Parts: sequence; C-alpha cells; structure tokens
Amino acid sequence: MAITRMSRRHFLATSGALLSAGVVRAGDRPAVTSPRATDGDETHEPKWDERLTITVGPKQGDLNGTDDKVIQAAIAYVNRLGGGTVQLLPGTFTLRNAIVLPSRLRLIGSGAETILTKGPSETIELADDSDWYDQEITLSQPGDFRVGDGVVLKTVNPHNGSTDVIKRTLVARSGNRFKLNDGIRKNLWLTGKPTCSSLFPLLTSEYTDDVLIENLTLDGNLANNENLNGNYGGGVFLQDCNRYTFRNVESRNYNGDGISFQICHDVVVENCHCHDNADLGVHPGSGSQRPLLRNNRLERNTIGLFWCWGVKYGLAEGNHMIDNRDYGISIGHNDTDNVMRDNDVTGSGKVGLLFRDDSRGEDFWANRNLVENNRITDSGGQDGIAIDVQGKTKDVRIVSNEIRETRQPMNRIGIRISSESSGIELDSNSVDGFATAVMRLS
Repeated sequence: MAITRMSRRHFLATSGALLSAGVVRAGDRPAVTSPRATDGDETHEPKWDERLTITVGPKQGDLNGTDDKVIQAAIAYVNRLGGGTVQLLPGTFTLRNAIVLPSRLRLIGSGAETILTKGPSETIELADDSDWYDQEITLSQPGDFRVGDGVVLKTVNPHNGSTDVIKRTLVARSGNRFKLNDGIRKNLWLTGKPTCSSLFPLLTSEYTDDVLIENLTLDGNLANNENLNGNYGGGVFLQDCNRYTFRNVESRNYNGDGISFQICHDVVVENCHCHDNADLGVHPGSGSQRPLLRNNRLERNTIGLFWCWGVKYGLAEGNHMIDNRDYGISIGHNDTDNVMRDNDVTGSGKVGLLFRDDSRGEDFWANRNLVENNRITDSGGQDGIAIDVQGKTKDVRIVSNEIRETRQPMNRIGIRISSESSGIELDSNSVDGFATAVMRLS
C-alpha cells in the first residue's frame, strides 16, 4: 500500500491556506454551520419558519379578555412549553396586578392600539400588627381590594426610621383579612403606620433572561395613582435580569419611572417613547452593565435619562431628551466607562447634562465617560447650565458637541467644571449664546 508523506514545509503551507480561508483557526472551535435542535443547547438552534404564538384580544384571538389574568394565562401557556410569543391584539387591557415575565418570551403588541393600563390606586391603613414571619395583613376597611390584586405595603421601619416597601399579591381573604403570596420579612407594626396600596409595575420580572417587548403602549394613569419609587416600580420594572430588549414601546403617565431596570445586564431600549412620567424616563439602575439606549424619545419626565449607581460600559446614542423638568441626562455614583453620543438634549428645566457629586465614598464619581457629538440646547432658567461637572469627577472627555443657548444669555453657563475635578478634556466643542461659555471653578 502506498503511503503519502507530507513534508513539514508542505504541511505548514497547507495549514496556512486553510487558516487564511477561514476554515478553522488554531485554538478555535469549528463554526456551527448546520444547527439542530439539541436538548439543552440554548446557544445554537435552527431559524424556524414558525414558532408557538398565542394571541390575546378583547373579543378575538386564542384567549379573550381585557385584564392581567388573560395575558398572564397566555404567558404561562407558552412558558410551559419552553417559551414563545404572546401577541396582544388591539384593545385596552386594565390590570389589577403586574404582568410577570418569564424567560424566553416575546410579548408583542399591535402598536399604539394595544394599551396596558391600571385603574385608580387606593391606600388603606392596616388594622393589626403583622410580624416579619407573617404572611397576612388585616385592613382597617375593605375598600376595593380583591383576591389577585397586586399591592405595595409601606411602613416606617421601627429600628432605623426608614421606609420599608414590600410588593406582594393578595391570594386569599376573609373579610378585611388577606393572605399574601409570600412572607412579609419586615415588621408591619401599627406604630409605623403601615398601609396597603393598590400599586404595581405594569410589566415586571426578576431573575429571568432573553425577553423581547415590542410594539405596545403602557399607560400608568398618573392622575389617579400614588407615586411608586423607581427602585420598586415603573411602567416597566426589572430586577436581576439579562438580555431584555424593548423596541417601539411607549411608556407614559406613570407616577414613577417609565422604564426602570436594576442589576440587569445587556438591556436594549430602542425606538421607545417615555414621556410625561412623574420621575425618570429611562432608569438604568444600580449595577446594570452594558445597557444600550438608542433612538428613544424621553420627554417631559423629571429626568430623561438617569444613570443610577455603578452603571458601566453603556451606550446612549441618537436619543432625544426634550423638556424634562430637571435634567435631560444625569450621571453619577460610580457610573463609569459609558458613552453618550449623538443625542439631542433640549429644554431641560435645570441642567442639560449633570455629572452628580457623590462624596459618600473614596471614588464614587462618574469617571472615564465620553460625551461626543451631542446637541444640548436651552438648559435651565436664568442660571441654567448646559453641562455641569460636579465633585471629583475625573477623566471625562467632552468633545465635538454643539452647546447652544437661543434665549438671552442672562447668567447662563455653557460648561461648568468643579475645582475638585481632574482630567476633564474639552475639545472641538461649539459653545454659543451663554453669558459664560466655560467656567472652571477655583
């Protein structure tokens, strides 16, 4: 039998040709060119022509109704089978509890004609003490509370005077006495004046992954609801989630935040409209890594875009922050290595872009951020500031921005830089119409 021998030179030449052709490189696994549905493999799967979809509508669709229960039932159905799509048909759905999102879900509306809202909130004081290990409360009067309702319990902490906030669902009742879906884990003692309120986020989730929300409207009925802080609620509220995408979602009129996510990574918010919310338009919350915020309109909120604590490696690009009551953009506590590029910030009530001062730690400022090619116009009142860099903020690049004041100069400042800051690079910015273009405090 003939044996073909290959010289070392021939082998290397052949290997080089294969590598340059992209066949396989040393140290790499082969590319998946023909994926199959393999049990437990969530990385590679064929692109199916059709996936499981359940439609929900007031009178048409697989399931009919106009409340949270019918939407949640559809979600539970696709979740039981490993994930899929819930398609909300045109209509107004009035919720008595939050829609809870599982992993691997696509929740798709029909655009502006699909509206999720809630009725007026009600707050009633508790009539009996509940200890931290209890799973029930007693209301001082019945009100309109029903089994299945989402509620927020608030009380003054008896040990430190802070406010405790507990989100639960009412699952059973006898008169004014309700069982909760989970233990309280706080002390609801009458000395702390505890209350129960019919408040909840419209969409919410914890510890889930890979969800798409698209083409629907969230209306928080602000005029008839109490405030729910963005660390607990919002039109959307997520906690400890990964890889969520919001596309073409309108979140409006919530007495709190429009979209809030806490310790959530690789969240995408694009082509969304968050407006007329009591607090923040979009709130990348504490510890969230790599958020992508692109081509959104954030209008008439208290703050348009609020980078919270420890938000890193994010990109805000192509957004429009318009007529927000305090700040167009606010960034601060350990929010580092982010990029804000090609945004329009117009008509902010106090400051267009605020770098917050946070002296609670050794180095808690918004360092190593890039502000590039933005347009910041008409910020604040007579003493308004377009960009205000406070505290010991360091190593920030502010380059190629158009910073304009089209009203009278008054006492307005284009860019103000704290005396404690360092490494603040200003390059190729156009600053026009201010009493003072750049102020470096001494």
